[in-house]
Amino acid sequence: MISQGVNHIGTLNQITLKLKAYVELVKFRLSFLVAFSSGFGYMLGSYGTLNWNVLMMLCLGGFLISGASIIVNQVLEKDYDHLMERTKNRPLPTGRVNVQEALLLSLVLGSAGLWILYQFTNPLTVILSFVSYILYSFVYTPLKRVGPIAVFVGAIPGALPPLLGWVAATGVISHEALIIFGIQFIWQFPHFWAIAWVSDDDYKRAGFKLLPGKGKKDINTAVQIMTYTLFLLPLGLLPAKFGITGINSAIVATVCGVLFLSQTIYLIKDHSRKSALKIMFGSFLYLPIVQIAFMLDKI
Repeated sequence: MISQGVNHIGTLNQITLKLKAYVELVKFRLSFLVAFSSGFGYMLGSYGTLNWNVLMMLCLGGFLISGASIIVNQVLEKDYDHLMERTKNRPLPTGRVNVQEALLLSLVLGSAGLWILYQFTNPLTVILSFVSYILYSFVYTPLKRVGPIAVFVGAIPGALPPLLGWVAATGVISHEALIIFGIQFIWQFPHFWAIAWVSDDDYKRAGFKLLPGKGKKDINTAVQIMTYTLFLLPLGLLPAKFGITGINSAIVATVCGVLFLSQTIYLIKDHSRKSALKIMFGSFLYLPIVQIAFMLDKI
């Protein structure tokens, strides 16, 4: 009886550890941000006719499809993740999950996500979600070892969630949808490049080439990061200009944009990892704060 109890506890522990590894594979925080951005776009596009059931299903579908594409990314980069300090303890390099299990989980999550979107949104949303999945998993991922073109390609699926939300609400890709897509698209360049600067040694070990130009942590890269951050200032005003939101969120977007831009000045001055870290964390704050301001202004 005692041995049976011990075996039962051991089995439960194994199941728990496996489930934790699956959650790690999905990258909950990143997938949650995708779901949040989708919901943000939907709320802006609803024009006061918000359907909470559709909103929740849209966010769930977006979360599942994001998780599926992230898993494929890790499967394709399993051997490279093993070479990098920040990724060597992920489930696949450590063997806590094997490739077959990961691919099966990705298939289940991706299929469920697309089915949910098909049931609760519209065909255009489903098609764009599938395109986003393909671009991230099978185009962006291998391009990371080719050159900084990967950042441009990766920024497309990275910026699609708010556009998908708008399309789910309206059924069309309008100029409003392209505006909120554009903000998130441009935001990703300083975001990606700050991460690439901070993790440059790790990325070099894996053969990833994400920094712009000649791939160096120099004045040219710092200026490009600053330039793309500068573009966020006029872009942040477009939702108010076109009547998507109001003046209050425009002020918030401008203040956040100026603060974000100010962080890039330090990188130009000292080219330090510390300055790149500040830009990276600043990018984490900029997008959700601005999107929440847009949503509150819409309400």
